[in-house]
Amino acid sequence: MSAKPEHYDVIRKPVITEKATMASEANAVVFEVAIDAAKPQIKEAVEALFGVKVKAVNTTIAKGKTKRFRGQMGKRKDVKKAYVTLEEGNTIDVTTGL
Repeated sequence: MSAKPEHYDVIRKPVITEKATMASEANAVVFEVAIDAAKPQIKEAVEALFGVKVKAVNTTIAKGKTKRFRGQMGKRKDVKKAYVTLEEGNTIDVTTGL
């Protein structure tokens, strides 16, 4: 299975936070994904890019914060996160490439 360019559009970057690190102990990896990406698309992209078997995909949309920019009120973009649970024996090391 080769990685198509569309797979890189679906998966933006890995999320490396304290909560994401705790999820990795439960054999899950967290990615920031395209806001319009569907769960089957995310599963296909992760399997193609990393060569692993995906057990489940859970998604959440974090609403963008309202922030002040040069005195004007602005809004950050909404972000969609995917919690990808991997099958037993499969791992993805997101710390490489940092």
